Amino acid sequence: MTVATIRAAPKSGGNTCVFYSRSTVDVRPQPVKNVVSVVGAVWMLADRLTALKVKHAKPGRHVDGKGLCLVVKPTGAKAWVLRVQVDGKRRDIGLGSTSVITLAEAREKAAQGRKWAKEGLDPAYEWKKLRAVIPSFRKAAEAYHTKHLSSWKNAKHAAQWIQTLREYAFNRIGDMRIDTIEAADVIGVLMPIWLEKPETAMRVRQRVITVLNHAHAERWRPAEAPTKAIAGGLPKRTKTNSKPRKHYAAMPYVNAAMFMRNLRDAEMSVGRRALEFTILTAARSGETRGATWGEIDMLLGTWSIPGERMKAGLPHTVPLSSQAAAVLREMEQLVPSKPTDLIFPGRGGPISGATMTKALKEMGGGVATVHGMRSTFRDWCAERMKHVPGEVAEVALAHLPENKVEAAYRRTMYLEQRAELMMAWGEFLDGEGDRDIALLKGAQRAR
Repeated sequence: MTVATIRAAPKSGGNTCVFYSRSTVDVRPQPVKNVVSVVGAVWMLADRLTALKVKHAKPGRHVDGKGLCLVVKPTGAKAWVLRVQVDGKRRDIGLGSTSVITLAEAREKAAQGRKWAKEGLDPAYEWKKLRAVIPSFRKAAEAYHTKHLSSWKNAKHAAQWIQTLREYAFNRIGDMRIDTIEAADVIGVLMPIWLEKPETAMRVRQRVITVLNHAHAERWRPAEAPTKAIAGGLPKRTKTNSKPRKHYAAMPYVNAAMFMRNLRDAEMSVGRRALEFTILTAARSGETRGATWGEIDMLLGTWSIPGERMKAGLPHTVPLSSQAAAVLREMEQLVPSKPTDLIFPGRGGPISGATMTKALKEMGGGVATVHGMRSTFRDWCAERMKHVPGEVAEVALAHLPENKVEAAYRRTMYLEQRAELMMAWGEFLDGEGDRDIALLKGAQRAR
């Protein structure tokens, strides 16, 4: 609209001068800026929880604002919950019961939680750090070991698991708080043995990572083990910079028959019969020591070892030669033979590995080891059973192919061919010489 303005001003000499002007004024209603924000803020203030509302709140979720909620269960139990985003994921974090934390305290705690989340921290983990003592690596490792004792195959393996950490890790990171250990600390543990003792180093690395991941699950660490950083910080092993793998001392196969004759002629003992059975079946000593009568099928002439007792975790069937079966028949007359009974019992459990080692030394085994007798068998296969494919001998030793693709496509266990091979091995150890077994075609048909 147009508005006329008249303004009078005094002029010199006593006269008055009149000024006349016109202007346009917009009298339409103007929008209030940020009206939605203003109304929203007023509504939020009006709708926020009060002590009275908290007291009379019914079952359900009651929003206070900025992620803070009161959750009332059908039972009437009331608790504070903070909803925030951590690492891009929405999280509901309990703040405590209303019987312990007041509304004002819940708001204060929620503000601290939002601050941590904004800084990229996990509020739940930060609160746990404040109210709980974060254990050292040593304590965390011992806690994991105790918790998982029943999951290991045997007591020896369980003892070795924690012993490797005591020997190689505890001296460097044992007293460090578990949440402060980084990739550089783990690399520091591994470097002295990474090239010098590669197999041991691999075990130590796997066990340290397991402990760190366990600590994360217990909320003692904000993240899992930095496996990629650890791998990236370790030198690549080559044939020139790492020591060759140390093998168990083996007996020359040409001496094996004479040794077995001495073993059979000696006074009978459980340890000696266990050693004889182990050599005849090319088994690992732990597989023999834990063998039960329920694993034996004398009618089929097989020994079926369940996966949980095998190194690779897979079931393994051993064809029994007549010599191995004879050992079992002898033991059947000496010890209880219920399905759950041990074939080679010791005092209160299986015989020890030391018992079999002692029998080996007493019978003139020299520097050879019980495990090394498996190498004796493998050398005999390579030198005397040249018609036997290598994969048949490897399956007889329960070895998995190093090539993962080959392992995935293996569909046969060569049971028939291995039955012939183990019979030939038994006869060789009996001093009957070698049987010329043409298994090549049979093995090819089994593929």
